[in-house]
Amino acid sequence: MTARPVRVCLVGPSLDILGGQAVAVQRLLARLREQPGVDVSFLAVNPRLPGPLRLLQRIKYVRTVVTSIAYVGSLLLRAWRHDVLHAFSASYWSFLLAPTPAIVIGRLFGRRVVLNYRSGEAGDHLQRHGWIAVPIMRLASVIVVPSDYLVGVFAQHGLRARTILNFIETERYAYREREPVSPVLFGNRNLEPLYGVDDLIRAFARIQGRFAAASLTLVGDGSQRPALEGLVGSLGLRNVTFVGRIPPEWMPDYYAGADIYVNASRIDNMPQSILEAYSSGTPVVTTDAGGIPFIVRNGETGLMVPAGDWTALGDAVIRLIDDPTLAVRLARTGHEECLQRYAGGPNIQQWVALYQTLAVTRS
Repeated sequence: MTARPVRVCLVGPSLDILGGQAVAVQRLLARLREQPGVDVSFLAVNPRLPGPLRLLQRIKYVRTVVTSIAYVGSLLLRAWRHDVLHAFSASYWSFLLAPTPAIVIGRLFGRRVVLNYRSGEAGDHLQRHGWIAVPIMRLASVIVVPSDYLVGVFAQHGLRARTILNFIETERYAYREREPVSPVLFGNRNLEPLYGVDDLIRAFARIQGRFAAASLTLVGDGSQRPALEGLVGSLGLRNVTFVGRIPPEWMPDYYAGADIYVNASRIDNMPQSILEAYSSGTPVVTTDAGGIPFIVRNGETGLMVPAGDWTALGDAVIRLIDDPTLAVRLARTGHEECLQRYAGGPNIQQWVALYQTLAVTRS
């Protein structure tokens, strides 16, 4: 008799929420649907209400209440049908609103729960709110994080976590070597303080002072957009384009059109955008925030500078433009590492093996 597939429910944000976590959920969902040993479904933590009720989701605060009620109701109706609930997690209030109900309801129904914590803010979150977060996390069957950096953060708070690396769909990104390298810059982090887009703009001012035709394309949106647009104006910068939010399937074209990918984050874990740049052959210049040193080797797969040092960030970009041989070498090494570690196959099999182990221990 053939054993039935393990029934897994991914619990996380839909693409209605801007961010890498929503993209990661959909990537994993698509790959797991190709696996014969897994029967996977998706439950959104931000469900759209039907008909006229959707108007309530346009009202601040009311939106949070009605969306949370709909989400918890969906969990109560669906959790018992699965062997494993795989809950994606960010930090702070998001932790309480999204994965916490999945953990509690999963335990209520005797299901195994994977807490997949992905935020670079874990250290601050656990330091400030560990009194409530740690006991909830201990209810999960296993904690999985995408980097050894977070394994260390959790260990400091007495929590055991294991690593399953992020992966990207390398086949979607066309590799191209940039030689010579032009001052055509690209960034795609959300326009929020932790991603340091203001530092990137200040670094770009330094770059444009050297290369008058330099351009910077910023994909993404967020609360800081008006202030960042004002900063561009006050610095008298040219050729800065705020694209806003785009569908994930458009992203490869932006990497393809750029010659240098720049990341200025102040707090981070394992940004998939760097892996996407590797896959595209776009040389990487980044800060060393959080877990980034675990995926970027300075001078080998990219150039890395201290977080918050926009002067060093700008100088690193200028260095790549002045030394195209270095840029090509970094891009080649980054691409090779991406294919070896982040192309998806082994990473997906680790998830499947984990689900199967959890399902056996539940039965």
